[in-house]
Amino acid sequence: MGGDTALVLGGGGLTGIGWECGILYGLARAGVDLTTADLVVGTSAGSVVGAQLTSGLLSAQELYERQLGDADGERAAKLGAGVLARFALAMVRSRDSTAYRQRIGAMALAAATEAEAERRKVLAARLVSHEWPERRFVVTAVDAHTGEPADFDRASGAGLVDAVSASCAVPGVWPPVTVGGRRFIDGGVRSATNADLAAGYARVVIVAPIALGSGLVPSPAAQAGRLRKAGARVLVITPSAAARKTFGRNVLDPARRDPAARAGLAQAAEHVDEAAAVWSG
Repeated sequence: MGGDTALVLGGGGLTGIGWECGILYGLARAGVDLTTADLVVGTSAGSVVGAQLTSGLLSAQELYERQLGDADGERAAKLGAGVLARFALAMVRSRDSTAYRQRIGAMALAAATEAEAERRKVLAARLVSHEWPERRFVVTAVDAHTGEPADFDRASGAGLVDAVSASCAVPGVWPPVTVGGRRFIDGGVRSATNADLAAGYARVVIVAPIALGSGLVPSPAAQAGRLRKAGARVLVITPSAAARKTFGRNVLDPARRDPAARAGLAQAAEHVDEAAAVWSG
């Protein structure tokens, strides 16, 4: 489905949520309001931010201000060394992207985590609306059994809370999420941004807390390059060195969301002109 403007919000934990909200508010405050996008694509952290901004219930400023202070209701978690090692082992043992995602899905299904219903309550509490917006909003996930990508939207039959919970189901940390009898994991297992879903849109801004990729997981820059070759104007915004410092060693630490949001707000000033050139032509 083609259109004019697309906003792609990538994954990156609780610090990613905070930083993205800071970027969006900083740009809007400077006159570049990306929240008006015809299409919003959300992956993991980006699915939370996307659900909030497309709800129509929060301004960019209010969305930013929600990231400040104590992160009530959030639980600290960590991508431990053991989980990261399993990701790396799955990467080297997999012949292609689908095989890699299947290995990660199997790991997620076997992991000892909290109950799915309890995790869903946390995600439900993050959202100001549990209804899909009228505007086109796509939430990405991956089928834990087959490794196939899943793109949830208003027409998919999945509830918004279930879709966002699936997209945020970090393998080995949080439980896979059941949607329509299938189990799903974090959309970031396929791509940090899944920016290819913005194909056909003329102007695309990708806000990506995670800039890296690999041979089996395309980077935001690689996906942006393919969009440009197809004729789109594209901007990729990734964290500055100062922003990365505020993330600390654990992007799933609720205490780091506030400083990450403030860093995003400060960094936004660096991107106003280039964002305006893409968004406004």
